[in-house]
Amino acid sequence: MEHAFPCGDLALDFAGTLRARRDAEPREALGTPGALDAWFVQAGVVDSPSGSGPADLAAAVALREAIYDLVRRRIVGEPGDPASVDLLNRVAARPPVVPRLERGGRVSTTGTAEQALSSVARHAIGILGGPAADLLKECGRPECTQVYVDSSRGSRREWCAMATCGNKMKALAHRARRRGNRPLRPSRLGAR
Repeated sequence: MEHAFPCGDLALDFAGTLRARRDAEPREALGTPGALDAWFVQAGVVDSPSGSGPADLAAAVALREAIYDLVRRRIVGEPGDPASVDLLNRVAARPPVVPRLERGGRVSTTGTAEQALSSVARHAIGILGGPAADLLKECGRPECTQVYVDSSRGSRREWCAMATCGNKMKALAHRARRRGNRPLRPSRLGAR
């Protein structure tokens, strides 16, 4: 399974593994332990599959939902849910993956699923507790629920990724203009 990484941030891309959250049937990218292992490898958390099992998958989904909850609350200006904060901190307190310098100068990274989740949680804490927290946004395409850090000049970025959502919304706006309709504007998380 190929995973997508439109946000350019480890923790935010992990939160985005449940796509189109507001749809009647959101798309789950972590449906099996194997899909979780593939995400860890494709995201660069570890070099080879961690051998995840059903309990690891359940822990990953719980962590993902805690991260998304905290990011969503941060975007709309609400305080973090204590249960989500506690879960994030518990997972981050575990040992992270282990980088290792190989003889040829290459770095290899190994670890269990629990260690990989700890690395993701630590990254989420860095985002949520640092200056990037003020730059968090949700994609402006109504069907998309990806969150990202808007570090663009003037904080004018509207899409999780131009190659996907940005192109779709620009094409919709172009067609609307050609029909004489007003262009679509992105809706915001708090206005839904």
